[in-house]
Amino acid sequence: MLRSLLATALLVTILRGWAWCDAHPLPRNNSLIAVTADGKRLLCANPDSGSVTVVDTGARQALFELPVGRNPQGVAVVPNSRFAVATVYDEDVLVVLDWVAGRVEARIRVPDEPYGVVVSRDGKLAYVSHDYPGAVSVVDLNRRTLVKTWKVGRFVRGVAISPDDRWLYATEFYTAELLKIDTASGSVVDRWTAVPKYNLARNVVLNPVRAKAYIPHVRSDVDIIDADRSIAPILSVVDLDRVKGKRRKPISLDTYNGFFAVANPWEAAVSPDGRMLYIVYAGTDDMHVNRVLDDNYYEIEMARPLVRVGRNPRAVVVDPTGRYAYVYAALDFCVAVFDTHSMEIVDRVTVTTAPYSRRHLLGKILFNSALQPMVARRWISCASCHPDGQPDGRTWHMPEGPRNTPSLAGLWYTHPLHWSADRDEVQDFEHTIRGPLMRGCGLIQGKPNPPLGAPNAGRSEALDALAEYCNSIGFTLSPYARGGKLSEKAVKGRELFYRADVGCATCHSGPYYTDQKMHDVGTGRDDPSEKLGPAFDTPTLLGVYRTAPYLHHGKARTLRDVLTTYNREDRHGRTSHLSDDEIDALVEFLKSLPYELPPELEGDRTRPAPYTPDEARGTEPQAIRSRR
Repeated sequence: MLRSLLATALLVTILRGWAWCDAHPLPRNNSLIAVTADGKRLLCANPDSGSVTVVDTGARQALFELPVGRNPQGVAVVPNSRFAVATVYDEDVLVVLDWVAGRVEARIRVPDEPYGVVVSRDGKLAYVSHDYPGAVSVVDLNRRTLVKTWKVGRFVRGVAISPDDRWLYATEFYTAELLKIDTASGSVVDRWTAVPKYNLARNVVLNPVRAKAYIPHVRSDVDIIDADRSIAPILSVVDLDRVKGKRRKPISLDTYNGFFAVANPWEAAVSPDGRMLYIVYAGTDDMHVNRVLDDNYYEIEMARPLVRVGRNPRAVVVDPTGRYAYVYAALDFCVAVFDTHSMEIVDRVTVTTAPYSRRHLLGKILFNSALQPMVARRWISCASCHPDGQPDGRTWHMPEGPRNTPSLAGLWYTHPLHWSADRDEVQDFEHTIRGPLMRGCGLIQGKPNPPLGAPNAGRSEALDALAEYCNSIGFTLSPYARGGKLSEKAVKGRELFYRADVGCATCHSGPYYTDQKMHDVGTGRDDPSEKLGPAFDTPTLLGVYRTAPYLHHGKARTLRDVLTTYNREDRHGRTSHLSDDEIDALVEFLKSLPYELPPELEGDRTRPAPYTPDEARGTEPQAIRSRR
């Protein structure tokens, strides 16, 4: 009887797999790199350079580098054509490229913060994910026009399309939840929820022979302020055809790896036969190579030890033959070519050069690194909580009290640092590097000066480089003020903001909307664990539309909460006498910031001098080389 039941279950599994395979050939998902159907061309989007490079995979050399705009984040080949499409995150456009002739064909205006892109089998439609506010847009590639936009979730980044074009699968960046979207209606028809600790999901990939999706992301344990597992790497394996029971399985990738940590899982790829799964880690500069198990339990097993792939890998794809895997090492500015049989690097193809100085590059490498001299235990980097300078959407229970992660945009112009203003220069973060959260060797030879004491600036080339990178992070214009124009409601809100009886501009003053001083706004008494309150540093309001939750303790879920629920005593501006319509107008103005960029951002601090390709790849920064 038991043998009969097991045979029946096995037959059902096989038939289900065949059904999925028949309807679903190769998966299509968001990535910074894409390969043509014949495998002869590879396209790589270069966020730092603002370009897309076309590579001849046979000759293993770049043919064209096409300027597309600031911060491209996704590229996809249009089937049965000579075209590809790329998302340009900072300019809100989808670019159409002719990869044969090497030219830009069109720029299609789309909603804010386009991130991932996939294309229908017939090549007629492109589906674009939008980070903020969380949407998917549909673009007609024949007419090259935006057709429709669907609001589907919050901060949507990862996107994949079923090969029958019926479903889109999208991930929410800050929740790692997976959404199933009907491409006919735009309706969210299913949702695979995640535990509240899950975070930073940029990518989802489908298995071509089994009804499975794979989501690389992290788990943020906000109660653990220690290098050991404050942030842990996770692979979520999702059963796409299961409607009841346990439909999502988390695999802790450090435990899976024999308790050897890997950091910042960025992207995954599945081989064309569905048997191999590759995962790249942007913090530890390596890649897992895994066999896919058809067991619905363990799901994967390690096929090879970790493979070193280059600095800050942010993309991986497998060519249509399954013979080669391509990994984009973003801070080596090259694509590494791996033989999937030996997993040896057979070549590296330079795809771009860095548009900034060698010191700026060193700072960015250190910021993204979960290795020494920054980190001892490999679990965490600066970028784990401040991905590309953005917040992680979490409130951490620090020894001094709860602390909501801030954006680093405009950091140079908004000192002092931290909610408690306990640091007056980025170089003071040497103490964080050496502290329990990171446990790194540090960048200064000898003992650092105390925070707020004598400067640490000038004591270490590497530490100054880290400061230069952090101080260079800028803003993009708010989507609530397209073309730099405020709506009628926002204009009314601006009048309220500057009105003396409301008083917002008393503290949030100047071009960065901060007086850079400490104030007691009544929130320091909301938590008994607070040690340093009740006064906190005035944060900038630029970009506040996308940085929820708010206040130092992260309890305000919306801007309206800041002005009402958490301002009962009128200590955070005087708002109790305002009507609901006036509160709405004030919120609308805040969401519109910045509607114009402060003039200082046009200076050299955001545009360091370029340098040569040999400096970018040929010389490893001394601070890292000496710690190996």
